[in-house]
Amino acid sequence: MNIISRLLTTFSLSISALAVVPCFAIAQQTPTVPEQQMTQRICSSDAVEDLLPPAVSQESPSPLSYLGQQGFTQNSDGSWTCYVSDSRKQGRYYTLFKVQQVNGNLVASSFLDGGILPEGQNNRSLDFFMMLIEKHTKASQGNRESIRRYLDTFFSFVKQGKVQLSNRGYLFDQPSGGVVMYHSVTGGKLKGAAITINIRSPENLSSSPVS
Repeated sequence: MNIISRLLTTFSLSISALAVVPCFAIAQQTPTVPEQQMTQRICSSDAVEDLLPPAVSQESPSPLSYLGQQGFTQNSDGSWTCYVSDSRKQGRYYTLFKVQQVNGNLVASSFLDGGILPEGQNNRSLDFFMMLIEKHTKASQGNRESIRRYLDTFFSFVKQGKVQLSNRGYLFDQPSGGVVMYHSVTGGKLKGAAITINIRSPENLSSSPVS
């Protein structure tokens, strides 16, 4: 795959389809971090179970329920969120990753901290995105390796300022209509930026209304 030329292949992608939760939520107590509990999980920066509301009980299993094994929390709207504690403010946590179904699309976001990718979030975001791509597209192992290199380059371009905030999507997988975008996030208390993938024809997902 020619990464540079593919990054130049763009098309418009409406940001209005992205539903996101407020980034910060005040908690009443600080969490107790269990030792070596989440070492291998994608959502493993900090343990915040003591700060979060009770888990949502669903009548039928979610096709994204495997995210629970990765440390994600299911919300009442059907989305799955990775929360981490804010090291700068005791007793506070924020949204690091979020994934949900929107009008049949699979939309997953990695939220930046003040427009900056914190150390280590690049690789964790790639692992997060590639897990979804492996489970919900028909991309072969060879194609997934190319997609990971493509997304890695996209993250690098964001960090270097070569990709600007916009509502444009950069195509990374033709069969699934998968695109990646670097966009502003507004709504409620949430302000900032995110890197988002939108898989427009996902596999192994039931139909779902807008979340």
